[in-house]
Amino acid sequence: MTFAENAELSIYFETFGNIADPTLVLINGLGNQCIAYRNEFCEMFVDAGFHVVRFDNRDVGLSSDGPDGYSLRDMASDVISILDSLHVKKAHVFGVSLGGMIAQTFAIYYPDRCASLISVMSTTGDSDVGRPTDEARELLLTPGSTQRDQAIELHLAGKKVWGSPGHVDESLERQFAGEVFDRACRPAGVGRQFQASRADRSRTERLRQLVVPTLVIHGDCDTLIDISGGKRTAEVIPHARFLEITGMGHDYPEYFWANLVTAVQEHRLSI
Repeated sequence: MTFAENAELSIYFETFGNIADPTLVLINGLGNQCIAYRNEFCEMFVDAGFHVVRFDNRDVGLSSDGPDGYSLRDMASDVISILDSLHVKKAHVFGVSLGGMIAQTFAIYYPDRCASLISVMSTTGDSDVGRPTDEARELLLTPGSTQRDQAIELHLAGKKVWGSPGHVDESLERQFAGEVFDRACRPAGVGRQFQASRADRSRTERLRQLVVPTLVIHGDCDTLIDISGGKRTAEVIPHARFLEITGMGHDYPEYFWANLVTAVQEHRLSI
């Protein structure tokens, strides 16, 4: 197992591909472990010419517990610790949901380390955009469980509300949720991550100053972070490109992998 050290924290990470290729860092959403970026998905990015890094955010998976009261900037600094441990000067950062917020924050505070930003199914922190449906909000705020069966059912309930319509495979989702639970069950850390996202408030004015090449991706069936959040992100970042994916919810099942990989590859080649 490989860890990067950030002050008192140990951040678990894994790599795919050749480090001589451009590095792409995949940042997870709220409570998600690095294995949410499935091996096959990571290998598709490798085939597209990237050296891929996936990692467990602080407070989930195999990484350390974060202290109370940390920020998105602190979470972005975890990415810096990984890049430093790999001796990588610059990386493309790809983040989904909360991961998109961390990726945006990384680009804001560490532009010299950011080759490009890819913000997926995320938002700016403005209160008038990116709002969840009532049903999605209720499930999001439901405490996680330390009981395996309950944890699996909670995962599946969320997928049924914000997953991509017609692409939620209950059997696969149950299997994945069990894998996640067995690897590391740490629901308490999700609350600290959530507080970090809320404390950051609006990033709009800081995003207006970005000079980092940016691709914003959002699905039109997202009930957890409405597509208006992605549109606002693309509107405020200078020269950002917006890609709307028809039929995609607040997840990225295998059906959409080729679209996502191609979009990121074309984005890199356009810089």
